[in-house]
Amino acid sequence: MVSVDAKQAAPAAGGRGLLSSWAQRHLNLCFVAGFLLVLLTYLVVSQQFAVTSPVAAVPTTPPHRKHQAVKSPGAGEAGFTQGGREGEGKAEARPAHEQQQQTAGPPKAEGRARGVGKRDDDGAAKPFDNGKVVCIASPYSYTCDVFGDVRTNGTAHTVTLVPATSRPERREWSIQAYARFNMTGIPNVTVTQLDSTSALSPAPACTVTHRVPAIVLALGGHLGNYFHDFSDALVPLFVASRRYGGEVQLLAGNIQPWWLGKYEAVVRRLTKYDVLDLDHDDQIRCFRHVTVGLNMHKEFNIVPELVPGGVPLSMLNFTAFLRETYSLPRAAPIRLTNKKSSPPVDGKKMKKPRLMLLDRGHYRKLVNVPEIVKAAEKAGFEVTIADPRFNVRVKELALSVNSFDVLLGVHGAGLTNSAFLPPGAVVIQVVPYGKLEPMAQREFGDPAANMGLRYLEYSISVEESTLLETLGPDHPAIKDPDSVHRSGWDKVAEYYLGKQNVRVDVQRFAPTLALALDHLRQQ
Repeated sequence: MVSVDAKQAAPAAGGRGLLSSWAQRHLNLCFVAGFLLVLLTYLVVSQQFAVTSPVAAVPTTPPHRKHQAVKSPGAGEAGFTQGGREGEGKAEARPAHEQQQQTAGPPKAEGRARGVGKRDDDGAAKPFDNGKVVCIASPYSYTCDVFGDVRTNGTAHTVTLVPATSRPERREWSIQAYARFNMTGIPNVTVTQLDSTSALSPAPACTVTHRVPAIVLALGGHLGNYFHDFSDALVPLFVASRRYGGEVQLLAGNIQPWWLGKYEAVVRRLTKYDVLDLDHDDQIRCFRHVTVGLNMHKEFNIVPELVPGGVPLSMLNFTAFLRETYSLPRAAPIRLTNKKSSPPVDGKKMKKPRLMLLDRGHYRKLVNVPEIVKAAEKAGFEVTIADPRFNVRVKELALSVNSFDVLLGVHGAGLTNSAFLPPGAVVIQVVPYGKLEPMAQREFGDPAANMGLRYLEYSISVEESTLLETLGPDHPAIKDPDSVHRSGWDKVAEYYLGKQNVRVDVQRFAPTLALALDHLRQQ
């Protein structure tokens, strides 16, 4: 039996059960809604982090956008400035997500080389990948090619590769951008491959973005010596830059305005842009490909198999380039008949082959020039004595040398002018006493042959050296040249290059002159 109170309490209890059930369902819905809200918040934050994280691949400037060319502050006279002329622009500031969207599609290729075959720098026309650093050591040089998102800081002497994805480690290379190892007075350039997961070494932001690749080089060193101007700079620079057809930016450390002025015609044909003064360039410049350092294959020579970019180059190409640069008219020597004496044609005397005799004004000097001139004239040559000075304009010198068929001189920088001779001409190198033949062959003999010239070598005897008179027959430099070589380069240079002059035995030298004439008759 249920009391009245109990009967009244029963409906109330049922109401409380319904209320409790409704509250439970409402609370569950709140939990679900809260969970969905938290999940949505997490997704939004994660997406925002993916866009703004330092690890994300966010190029400063979309590669397919064109920019207005700007001149960097501090531009100087033609040939060397602190700012570029063309091919560069200010980086545009955009939200990171907009930049990502713009690099998603295939960009338009820019800065493509013209007239030199296909470039191997096609990465400049693609979105950023992780990039790479390729470093090569040669007997004389050490160079690095950096591909990808590459940024240069001239005043800091740094070239930085910014990887687009996670890279396990940070790496560095220290490069002297001159073509020979360990030159004093030339600061090294640090090439850095950043670890993209490290927030301790963020990449510097671009202030100038270039559409063309770059070459970082160093001047100074041995430059100023005419031979080294070619061997250490002009030939390696030709090899490094020719594939780009002028579409390359040069950044020169330890800049030498006089040198750039002296060889301005050559530099202007290798790049369409002003050379940047690396040491005073405070811009952060962004490139897709930067070569750090010049690679000297051999002394004053090119090894075709080592030329980068798949563009076949040789010393024949280099001398042809010089003839075009300086408008040299002759691409072949004089044409002679096979007869030793030819009758006059139309009452005019036949032209003789022309011989330039280099008369050095200091050590390794020819002390009997008049006798040598008579011997050469007797052999059938028209002889001109030349003593090119440092301040001679290169074009004037090139035009003069190009008009000759034979270049004759003692081992020294003057023989570098063989680069201006027409192919098929003759180079006669007089090698001083002291077992210098390997050096003479390496520095002038091999290059001459690779230029398409006929190379003849005349090694003097001890009787033709003034060392015999000044040192006496019992001196080690006379009796035992090998002992001098064993004592080191300084002693070799002191005795055989710095204290020796040459008195050519014209009777002994006559067969060499005859060989030169015979070669010209066979052309």
